[in-house]
Amino acid sequence: MITGLDHIQLAAPPGSEAALRAFYGGVLGLREIPKPPRLAARGGCWFEAGPTTQLHLGIDPGFHPAPKAHPAFRVTAIHTYAQRLLTHGVPVTWDGDLPDHDRFYAHDPVGNRLEFLEHRAEQ
Repeated sequence: MITGLDHIQLAAPPGSEAALRAFYGGVLGLREIPKPPRLAARGGCWFEAGPTTQLHLGIDPGFHPAPKAHPAFRVTAIHTYAQRLLTHGVPVTWDGDLPDHDRFYAHDPVGNRLEFLEHRAEQ
């Protein structure tokens, strides 16, 4: 029986860790968590993406961003959060197709697609 989601893995090209840390830690405000030493040798970085979920960014020498696949992050004060990304030069694309939600898409510095959403009842 599945009891929850432990982590999401996104790929990134070699040498992109500094840009990923600046984006996920600085722009998005996620807290970086240490990788176990044996895994740290592979490169990449990990972040907390909620109380029980982590975001793992793994290095892939053959990296190509997926045009459709993406994680979706629940946020509060979504319009303020979108402005935060815009202030950091990250374009956002609003999408009103999900009933009862405000949501937008953005891309990380290596081209991974990200979704941000807030249920209107939570606003």
